Amino acid sequence: MIRRNFLKAGLAAGVAAIGGMAFLRQGADAAEGAFPVSRSEAEWKKLLTPDQFAVLRQEATERPFSSALNDNKKSGLYVCAGCDTPVYSSKAKFDSGTGWPSFWEPVSATAVGTTTDYKLIYPRTEVHCATCGGHLGHVFNDGPKPTGKRHCINGVAMNFKPGSTEAS
Repeated sequence: MIRRNFLKAGLAAGVAAIGGMAFLRQGADAAEGAFPVSRSEAEWKKLLTPDQFAVLRQEATERPFSSALNDNKKSGLYVCAGCDTPVYSSKAKFDSGTGWPSFWEPVSATAVGTTTDYKLIYPRTEVHCATCGGHLGHVFNDGPKPTGKRHCINGVAMNFKPGSTEAS
């Protein structure tokens, strides 16, 4: 009898946790709000690859170590794959060992926006393109100096443009 009650309680706790995650999973799509670049879902699907659409518009996460941009050492700018806006510079890129391209700051204070998400129950800082609202990744407080930040960015959400490391 005690075992049965224990199993029931465990099942109830699991259902409550799953329900709570669904409730807290606000904004499961790209950042909400008005952005300078706005398209319909059909237009985004036509413009982006399926992986880019999943990350930029549905806030998916690519597998670690799957992006060629993770090992890119060239000078240049990383631009949003959705709208071509420069979001990060190679000058701020570092090897975090996480399997995703990492930067200690965006290319400018206005290039990206942030929101808080609770998709893993605890709060995380989600980072998105300030021009189109596309999900880029997350920001953590375990990065190098001078900011102490680690912008952990999905490589599929960006394209690389070699050359200048400054946004014009």
